Amino acid sequence: MTSTAPADVHPNPPRPDGAADLAEFGYRQELHRSLGRYASFAAGFSFISVLTTVFQFFAFGYAFGGPVFFWTWPAVLLGQLLVAACFAELAARYPISGAVYQWSTRLSNAAFGWFAGWIMVIGQIVVVAAAALALQMVMPPLWSGFQLVGGDPAPTSPTGAANAAVLGVILLVLTTLVNVVDNRVMSAINRVGVTAEIIGACLIVVLLLTHSRRAPGITFHTGSGTGGLLGALLVGSFMAAYVMIGFDSAGEMSEETHNPRRTAPRTILTALGAAGLLGGLIVLGGILAAPSLTDGHLGTDGLSYVLTSSLGDGVGRVLLADVVVAIAVATLAIQTAASRMLFSMARDGQLPFARRLARVNPRTGMPGAPALVIGVLAAALLLLDFASPDAFLAIGTTCIVMLYLAYAMVTGPLLVRRLRGEFPAGGTDETGAPLFSLGRWGVPVNALALLYGLLMTVNLAWPRAEVYDPAGGHWYFQWFTALFLLVTVGLGALYRVVRARRAPASA
Repeated sequence: MTSTAPADVHPNPPRPDGAADLAEFGYRQELHRSLGRYASFAAGFSFISVLTTVFQFFAFGYAFGGPVFFWTWPAVLLGQLLVAACFAELAARYPISGAVYQWSTRLSNAAFGWFAGWIMVIGQIVVVAAAALALQMVMPPLWSGFQLVGGDPAPTSPTGAANAAVLGVILLVLTTLVNVVDNRVMSAINRVGVTAEIIGACLIVVLLLTHSRRAPGITFHTGSGTGGLLGALLVGSFMAAYVMIGFDSAGEMSEETHNPRRTAPRTILTALGAAGLLGGLIVLGGILAAPSLTDGHLGTDGLSYVLTSSLGDGVGRVLLADVVVAIAVATLAIQTAASRMLFSMARDGQLPFARRLARVNPRTGMPGAPALVIGVLAAALLLLDFASPDAFLAIGTTCIVMLYLAYAMVTGPLLVRRLRGEFPAGGTDETGAPLFSLGRWGVPVNALALLYGLLMTVNLAWPRAEVYDPAGGHWYFQWFTALFLLVTVGLGALYRVVRARRAPASA
């Protein structure tokens, strides 16, 4: 079923019946509405997954910036909170799966919204692959037997990169199976995993801070960083930028959430806020508790080295096991969010094989085909790690840029609507309370969110040879992000041209 034309869509009076509310947007209730507030929070928090991403990219940030790279964390958190506040408003007014695609379409036009959704779903596929690669940072340190390929377990080594791909493919097989079983099973695993991650993160923070070897003032030094202060603030921000994405997942799951107009805006903000607080404390604790800031281990082995060396082998391994759980749940949550985006676009007839991709199993309430497609494509991306260890960083950075650009394709049209006085601020949620609104702060918050998103996109995509091709001789890795984005947009444009030419013939 196609959606109502964007220009004709306005927030409707909320109703307790989610199916009736969804019908106002032109859709039937097919996904099972079974998620409560904590499950909605878990969807956003598990996508962010501070343990997954901080452990994955801490070494990279420290290697370039030294201790001062810590300050990129609060800077990125502030910028992302601005974006999340805008998204919270939209989640209250458009509680529909495929959040970024739906929001951009209804704020601008069908073509612009399609490209936002296309860039977002491709970016999400890359994020799934990048999250699965994170297992290599914790499983071999947990037990050497997990180094299935043998040799050096470092992700930047040929054997480490190959082993990362093997572990990642195994994980993707498992998450794909869960994503086609039942949304209640998926939600239960997600809730349990997020609870374990929060408990583990709190324990890590307490243990690291109680084992501090130096004062917080060390974070004002570049230390052993090779990029100096500027490198710390620009390149070092990659870690924080990678961690704090995916908070929109609560909006992606709106059609499966009870009282989504009230629940989703709050869980978008609380998921990002909780992840931002815990992640920042973990980064700070890692710097303060590291046995040495100059022996090179912190810039290569990252937080796994800090846990096992500072907290003792036994405690360190227990905490690393918790990180493994967090990585698995994060991969599951990201794949779920990507599946909902693919489902939402297919439901509008906007993708090849749309009818099959939009099919929902009435028993499980899950769109199985999108989950399978996401899993297969993400696994194919992992094969790049066999080609070169540098693919690890290329994949990670590319997915961040794709999501940041897609976010800007929402905050941009939203700002235009605000300046024209066309963005509705009123309305009530399912309980009769006013919808979440920024009120008079809407324009400045929105403008800063857009500016931040665009600047960060350029910073992340900038083809720095010392970052993307440190060994030299692989120009395609240096330009990988820009090339991948151009190919993505080009393939999308080609598909739309072919589709437009075929439409008159079939009419």
